[in-house]
Amino acid sequence: MEEKQPSALHKISKIISDFFNPLVSLFIFFVYMSVRNYSLHDSVVYFLPILLMVIIPVVIWLVWNVKTGRYTNMDVSNRIQRKTLYVFIAVCVIAYIAYNYFKNGYIDFIMLFVLILLFAMQISNFFIKSSMHTSFNIFVAALFFALNPMMGLIWLGIASLVGITRVILKRHTVKEVLMGAGIAFMVSFLYLYCNIQFQH
Repeated sequence: MEEKQPSALHKISKIISDFFNPLVSLFIFFVYMSVRNYSLHDSVVYFLPILLMVIIPVVIWLVWNVKTGRYTNMDVSNRIQRKTLYVFIAVCVIAYIAYNYFKNGYIDFIMLFVLILLFAMQISNFFIKSSMHTSFNIFVAALFFALNPMMGLIWLGIASLVGITRVILKRHTVKEVLMGAGIAFMVSFLYLYCNIQFQH
């Protein structure tokens, strides 16, 4: 019997979902922020530690765990498998926040809220497998919104699209996507509120 080919909708959903994964979305934001706010030298000085201490180790961790069979896929759709992923990412983010604090004398506000979002997602994971793709993209929309409201609204549209693709690909139920969105909206609201307070 011939294997059923995935539909065009399924293929498009997979492209959108794979491209706008949390790491890529955060990477795009950091590039945008760097180009907008910093010189090339300052951008490299700010972003390189994040790349070396958070993004690259997480990618290596994901690839290694998929290759050794500990994770079913790069999405880490399994709720049990996710527990170690959240812990590993949190350790990387805490290491970066500590490094930045001791080197530059301030707490990286964005990465602190990435950590808060991670903890919220880890807590929710005990009850429901909330969509990490959806929640991180909504949070990235808030990060963009703080710099450029129009970009924030565009990214919120992207986040909604990503949420829909997660359901189409059967990686999450509607409830799990909405739960991820709800957590992200709460953390994003806190981030934007604190961002406004610190600017005044």
